[in-house]
Amino acid sequence: MAIQFGYCLPIFAVPGNLFFRTPNYAELRPSTTLDLARRAEELGYDSLWVADHLMLGRDQAILEGWTTLAALAGCTAKARLGIIHYSNPMRHPAMTAKMTATLDQLSGGRYIHFFDCGNNRREHRAYGLPWQEEAEERIARMEEALDLTLDLWQAGEPLDFHGRYYQLEQALCKPGPAQQPHPPVWMGEAHPLMLDLCARRAQGWNTTPVSLPELDRRLQALEAACQKHGRPFGELEKSFETQILIAPDLGALRHSLAQILARNPDPPAEDLAAFAQGRTGEIPSSLTESFLVGTPDQVAAQVGAYLQRGISHFQLWFMDAPQTGVLELFAREVIPRFR
Repeated sequence: MAIQFGYCLPIFAVPGNLFFRTPNYAELRPSTTLDLARRAEELGYDSLWVADHLMLGRDQAILEGWTTLAALAGCTAKARLGIIHYSNPMRHPAMTAKMTATLDQLSGGRYIHFFDCGNNRREHRAYGLPWQEEAEERIARMEEALDLTLDLWQAGEPLDFHGRYYQLEQALCKPGPAQQPHPPVWMGEAHPLMLDLCARRAQGWNTTPVSLPELDRRLQALEAACQKHGRPFGELEKSFETQILIAPDLGALRHSLAQILARNPDPPAEDLAAFAQGRTGEIPSSLTESFLVGTPDQVAAQVGAYLQRGISHFQLWFMDAPQTGVLELFAREVIPRFR
């Protein structure tokens, strides 16, 4: 599969939350989101991603994911578009089918349907949205929701749907999505039932930041699920979502890291402090074991380790955002090595 690099947009700010997604972003500015999306596309990033949460970050301020994705469809022209872990309980699957089909049409067939069962009890409860504590129940609802969405996407005449959780009467979704037979369906994470569902129904799989040994374990479990269902493992597009911090040299990397550490109210771990202060030349393993951190050569080598494991799509959270230095350096010095 062609190697793809995606940009995860900072639609929330988490200053001082050490290395979580947007640790350098002081305060959310919605206009910045669209500016960064346009810049990422200009630089050649292949996909644009937004989170699917209702309360997150500083002052619990986050842009709603689906609305943001629709705006991105209008201000970009080439990049693929997706919501990371699109939460099934947040929207009725019939509306999901209609909204996603419309966006796929308006964007010229650029939508990726990264579907999930929901993972944040607090915000679902706060907004009065349906929530089940047991992951098994949420995954069962998710699979039926996927059945309904796929049926509506492909229905040529009014559809009745009588499931355990969802019912439709003479529903029609026209125009359907531009991509045929439908936009690619992605799933994520490592719950055994989710891996089983992914092996049976999806075209892509994503994992959040984990160490290489843990990634190996997850990939082995996914491959076993594919073998169980007679699915060629190589058919699945595999994606790694992670944070990235890159600089031309170790001195500049120390400077960037020190800026992030300065926002955190807690004293840094000794290995982080030693590197940031120049007392050691070794990048702490706590940064490199699951993130992409280093000089262009070091980060390219880290990317290569994931490629060897079959990862072909990278969803990247740039730790210096909303600054664009790392975004531009990675596009200039690293991406061309893999084209």
